[in-house]
Amino acid sequence: MRFNRIGVIGAGAWGTALALTCLRAGRSVTVWEPDAAHSARLKKTRESPFLPGVRLDDRIALAGGFADAARAEALLLVVPAQSVRSVAGSLAPLIAAGTPVIVCAKGIERGTKKFMSEVIAECAPNAVPAILSGPSFAADVARGLPTAVTLAAADDKLGGELARAIGSTNFRPYHSSDMRGAELGGAAKNVLAIAAGIVTGRGLGASASAALITRGFAELVRFGRAYGARAETMMGLSGLGDLLLTCSSPQSRNFTFGVNLGRGQKPEAIHAGLAEGVFTAPVLLEMARERAVDMPISFAVAAMLDGTMSVDAAIESLLTRPFKAEG
Repeated sequence: MRFNRIGVIGAGAWGTALALTCLRAGRSVTVWEPDAAHSARLKKTRESPFLPGVRLDDRIALAGGFADAARAEALLLVVPAQSVRSVAGSLAPLIAAGTPVIVCAKGIERGTKKFMSEVIAECAPNAVPAILSGPSFAADVARGLPTAVTLAAADDKLGGELARAIGSTNFRPYHSSDMRGAELGGAAKNVLAIAAGIVTGRGLGASASAALITRGFAELVRFGRAYGARAETMMGLSGLGDLLLTCSSPQSRNFTFGVNLGRGQKPEAIHAGLAEGVFTAPVLLEMARERAVDMPISFAVAAMLDGTMSVDAAIESLLTRPFKAEG
């Protein structure tokens, strides 16, 4: 099979889970962790501090450097969205031309407002970018619980080959050629998950949560349409599916961040960690304004994060919007 040797760049919770998934799929797996301290601990314990209780199988090789992992036939880039540029730049001279680099981060780059596939194309032009997105928690995937995701590549045949290479009985990648839709859904839903967490943290009830998620999905669809995403992608795993999961579980860092906001904590006092929605919100808002996309929920989240609007004022602004037809 093509892509028998898989390299995983980043050994956080999601990187660990995906490495184990690729091993279950029968692939040869090499993991490289860029953070030196984390890498040293991983080699000693074979357990990521971000995924306690889950051991990295002994059959998974721990690389001594970028070059070891870069020799793989396909790479999973599992680092935070705002780190993709620097890591991809380091990988670029080490990988063979045409090597697929599957970005597993969900976000939009600050400053440039570029999607992750664009960052890869710019920093590693010899690579072939792909996107892995969808409703998935690292703890579930690491333990082999049933999960379905989207794997998008511009070449649908390549997407299918990559999906078969990393897929297994309990990890089902559905391939797509709509990269923009897959990465857009993954980025925007993190901002909406913060809003869903605020509703829960404020104790506004299940009805309000349902309304927030539904109207948030309408925002996601409008934004997707403006940036060229396909409607079926927005309705699929990397759109609606990921939104539903992220807006309804404390396993979501973005949802938990929102819960803490709703309970009265200040944004700067909350440990954001990998709550990508905190970084994506202002970028998403800029991009929405550029194409005149109405996104009131995302606007409210961005305003709360930058301190220009209190939680109560944000809730009131949403509740007092003019009555209009649904759409």
